Amino acid sequence: MAFLIDSNIIIYSYLPEYQYLRELITSDLSYVSEVSRVEVLGYHKLKDEEQRYFNDIFSLVPVILPSQEVFDKAIHIRKEFNLTLGDSLIASTGLVYSLTVYTRNVGDFEKIIDLNCVNPIR
Repeated sequence: MAFLIDSNIIIYSYLPEYQYLRELITSDLSYVSEVSRVEVLGYHKLKDEEQRYFNDIFSLVPVILPSQEVFDKAIHIRKEFNLTLGDSLIASTGLVYSLTVYTRNVGDFEKIIDLNCVNPIR
């Protein structure tokens, strides 16, 4: 089953102790949201080496642009569950595209019954 990689998994994958996540991220079943690309690359203290690594990741993984349907569902999720804008958009993308969300922060999404989440960090 295909899955959506949350920003925190991409960030962890940069660290040597979590490099096993790189295989997961570059799997043929893996997708990322444009929201994650903005969250990761938009960090104001990003170092050049980190920037290169993350750009490489985003060039390898299909990036989903949020559609009107994703935004509409995110509005509902944000209102009902009081999630951040980013988490609301990630959750709604997972739901609209029937993708399991791979995230370190499974607890952030636990109230959304129809959303499947997995923590791939061991």
